[in-house]
Amino acid sequence: KKNHNLPPSHPRTAVAMADHRIKKITVYQLGLPLHEGKYSWSGGKSVTVFDTTLVAVETHSGFVGWGENCPLGAAYLPAFAEGTRAGLRELGPSLIGLDATQLGKLNEVMDHAMRGHPNVKSPLDMACHDILGQVAGLPVCELLGGRYGDDYPLYRAISQDTPAKMAESALRYKSEGYTKFQLKVGGDPDEDIERIKQVRAALAPSDVLMADSNTGWLMHDAVRVCRAVEDLDVYIEQPCDSYEECLSVRRMCRRPFILDESINDISMILRLWQDRAADVINIKIGKLGGLTKAKQARDLCVSLGIAMNLEDTWGGDVVTAAIAALAHSTPPRLLFASTDFNSYVTKSFADGAPARDGGRLSAPLTPGLGIKPRVEELGEPVFVIE
Repeated sequence: KKNHNLPPSHPRTAVAMADHRIKKITVYQLGLPLHEGKYSWSGGKSVTVFDTTLVAVETHSGFVGWGENCPLGAAYLPAFAEGTRAGLRELGPSLIGLDATQLGKLNEVMDHAMRGHPNVKSPLDMACHDILGQVAGLPVCELLGGRYGDDYPLYRAISQDTPAKMAESALRYKSEGYTKFQLKVGGDPDEDIERIKQVRAALAPSDVLMADSNTGWLMHDAVRVCRAVEDLDVYIEQPCDSYEECLSVRRMCRRPFILDESINDISMILRLWQDRAADVINIKIGKLGGLTKAKQARDLCVSLGIAMNLEDTWGGDVVTAAIAALAHSTPPRLLFASTDFNSYVTKSFADGAPARDGGRLSAPLTPGLGIKPRVEELGEPVFVIE
């Protein structure tokens, strides 16, 4: 029988044939305070300290991969931090003994063992991507398709405040090098109209402005806002709660349209493509269940010609490294923007984490995600599965 294994002289034989089965999963909790003190969005919702979950997956071969999931509080999506950790306690034992480098099989097992809960699966899939990159000696960016250029553009989210203060914030971040801005609206429609007008007037004509309602408007309010700003260069993002409501507004709006909260899986991307419901979509790693499925969604959008914001719900150094790997491996013409969550928070906990240069970022060049959390700063594990 023909042997398809690597020859004994192959330099990667020992690593490739090592035992990469998962032997231990360690879960940590960390609070991430914000530089601005508070992050506010539609409906009066806000967060002051992000509750993030870090996951270390260790193999019998000695490789350790890291993942992270950080919901935007409990009122943004149907996910919350304690729920992520409870889900990991439930799902983790199903992965013990699996080969961490076999990402397709790993995702099949997770989906069979737990229906839904992508926020639980995402840090596990992320950590196994980290391991695969280390085993292969390649950055995750290369595993996801290859690096485009030296860096890529970032957007900055402008926390909801008075129109004047939001314009001041936009100018401050513009002075730091950002050229793309996501304005948090979704409140009183008349005040939102003024927010959009004041921030647009403060920016340069070449700057990109997104008015993100985060599902905060009713349809009639959304249409009023769209018509009041139809002569301004602004993108309208996720005006209403449901896909059907957003589609109705889209058909009455002359401005470019972005969908975010409505994007839960690949089937929704196919649906919006058929309906021509958006010009740009947001792909969040944790919302889809990890890098494996985020890449599937990204690649579908590349084939369909849909521009993307590539990001996550929130996070620190590990999430930012994962976003960077996905964004930097995306064709630039279809990468609308991405973001650097670790620059919003006061606490860095990993060596090698991506750091923005002006309004741009690049993915690490070292194998795996390219980051090494300082375990001594994470405190005692919440729990360990082995």
